[in-house]
Amino acid sequence: MSKQKAYATAGVNIDAADLTKRNIKMLVRGTFGPEVLTDIGGFGGLFAPNWKDYKDPVLVSSADGVGTKLKIAFMTGIHNTVGADLVSHCANDILVQGARPLFFMDYLAMGQHNPEVATAVIEGVANGCKASHCALLGGEMAEMPDFYVPGEYDLAGTIVGMVDREAIITGAAISAGDALIGLASDGLHTNGYSLARKLLFDSAGWNVTTRVEALGTTVGEALLAPHRSYVSPVFTLRETVDIRGLAHITGGGLKDNLPRILPDGLGARIHRGSWPELPIFKVLQDIGEDIETHELFQVFNMGIGMVVVVPQIASGEALKILQECGERAYMIGEVVSDVNRAIHIA
Repeated sequence: MSKQKAYATAGVNIDAADLTKRNIKMLVRGTFGPEVLTDIGGFGGLFAPNWKDYKDPVLVSSADGVGTKLKIAFMTGIHNTVGADLVSHCANDILVQGARPLFFMDYLAMGQHNPEVATAVIEGVANGCKASHCALLGGEMAEMPDFYVPGEYDLAGTIVGMVDREAIITGAAISAGDALIGLASDGLHTNGYSLARKLLFDSAGWNVTTRVEALGTTVGEALLAPHRSYVSPVFTLRETVDIRGLAHITGGGLKDNLPRILPDGLGARIHRGSWPELPIFKVLQDIGEDIETHELFQVFNMGIGMVVVVPQIASGEALKILQECGERAYMIGEVVSDVNRAIHIA
């Protein structure tokens, strides 16, 4: 018995992984720009930033996963979207500090390697990189028998971006009276899925193929709605308008993410009803009758994926620019004086 066949009997199929690498080559190369100096398959990826575009460059990085949204991919058999969700989440996280994404690295781990599923996942990652204008520089596909439930996998990634030191967005310039502009989400994005699955599947008794009139789609399609990337519209806005702060509305919702960028002594007043909440959130609230509004706004994004803080005098122009970029942008509140740095939702 050859060493490779012996390894296969232990549950690791090197041939299957090699097939996937051949399948994804063109997908990955499609994200490359002139800064990428290596092809896929090397021990490390080489990236040469265009340093002359920066006076005092600072690298910004973030790492994250997709969470239990992956369970929906397993249940539906749709695997070519969660990779894009992952990239968008990471890109938005560094965007709030003003960083432009440079490159992304992914980690995909399976109990038994499935070339078709792996290729679909990487296709999503590549599409996400294109949407956020960064290169898929490399990654790792791990096969770990007996570690994962058959048919399931884990997906995580790391992004690296760059910003000029003087252009870093810290939130320090935010002051009382500044306007809060909300950029719409397309759904749950990548947070709140543990509660959503409990409500939709356990409490309501639905499955991913159940078509719900209030959603206008199936439960699975609603839950797989993509995590939007806000990189392009935010950088377009910044060319004209002073952005004093950005908050990516992920785990913790508006209640916990906005305070992360507010200086001491400041809070925020959010006007519920100033933006159209997506049907999925009304459905979830109706099923979970005992869930208080406070918890809803702490678990789910409630239809707002990013909050942009701008001077009140510039809010009208900011709205116009964002809407011209194709964003559903709304004036959702304002910064207020508050020693407790609380978020008031009325």
